[in-house]
Amino acid sequence: MQRTRLNTLVEFTQSRLNQTFSNPWRRISLSLISVLLGFFVGQAVSLTAGQEAYWDVTVGAILLIFTETISNIAYRRRKREDRSLWLDILNLFKVGFTYSLYLEALKLGS
Repeated sequence: MQRTRLNTLVEFTQSRLNQTFSNPWRRISLSLISVLLGFFVGQAVSLTAGQEAYWDVTVGAILLIFTETISNIAYRRRKREDRSLWLDILNLFKVGFTYSLYLEALKLGS
């Protein structure tokens, strides 16, 4: 790839973010924010899709493809050290998202 200003800026930003989040407390806080954001998005999606009755099957298929794709990418690697920060954050977002959908199903069942 060519060394353009944009490429240099992206590499510099990525290295600074990796350096910033190498601190364990910052990494844990970012992970917690990711889980909570996934929970919030899951609640919002389930309420919105539940209100529009004709979107149920389409949204369900999209969410299934999303969660299975993230799981396939995240758990394909055998070693935990090989995974990047962004992959861990995306996987934790998926966990929060799935948990919120599970909680909504329990609320509807009772």
